[in-house]
Amino acid sequence: MNRLENAFKGRKALIAFVTAGDPDLDVTRAICPVLEESGADVIELGIPFSDPQADGPAIQAAGQRALRAGTTPASVLELAESLKKTVTVPLVLMGYFNPILQYGEERFARDAAKAGVAGVIVPDLPYDEGENFYAALEREGVEGILMVAPNSSEERLREAGRRARGFAYCVSLLGTTGTGKDLYADLESYLGRARRHFSVPLAVGFGIDGPQRAARAATHADGVVVGSAIVRLIEKHGRDEKRLSAEVRQLVGSLKEAIRPQSPQG
Repeated sequence: MNRLENAFKGRKALIAFVTAGDPDLDVTRAICPVLEESGADVIELGIPFSDPQADGPAIQAAGQRALRAGTTPASVLELAESLKKTVTVPLVLMGYFNPILQYGEERFARDAAKAGVAGVIVPDLPYDEGENFYAALEREGVEGILMVAPNSSEERLREAGRRARGFAYCVSLLGTTGTGKDLYADLESYLGRARRHFSVPLAVGFGIDGPQRAARAATHADGVVVGSAIVRLIEKHGRDEKRLSAEVRQLVGSLKEAIRPQSPQG
């Protein structure tokens, strides 16, 4: 069992997303251990990009702040490597393909492995358009994590399930992150379809802005991804380390409690 699948073992996994370099790399470096201490089982570092099509306003704005601070794919990889000293949970990078292509697919895969990264998510690179990159990740022992959506066909679910590594990222709504939309109405049926094709854990992301939606998603999934709610706290308190740490601990702790399996009464 690999590091990512192991993060789901015996628990509902909480995956916490932050945009690397927002408002600067030092803040990201400081907040990641707080995420782990508060209950995050996996930490997802977003690589900022100028045109993040899958992201809503909060993460788009975070990406712009990070870019203005000079954050690059190389500096995010350096950040991930430095976090090996303070963070024990698996790190996942989430980034769009254009910066990875400019960096070099083979080089990125090699440097991600060197940095200790467990997995990589590329929202705009489906498996059938990224075979070279996903093969490069696999050669380096880094999991290429695939995304599916409520409108994914059975054929795409089947093929994605065959190729899936680490966990499957199941988008919970049709739209972008952090827009306030509710989760997909027939989430149970959607995840049931996905589960027929995937042997790896299923994590639900997009639209999970607090404990209530996290609990609903975790009822049917193996884990939940929370991003925009954390990013908003960083936007508000990023220059006040003590206040930011306290707010993040409260939010992440409440999310973890909400998805914790409840013991039978009686």
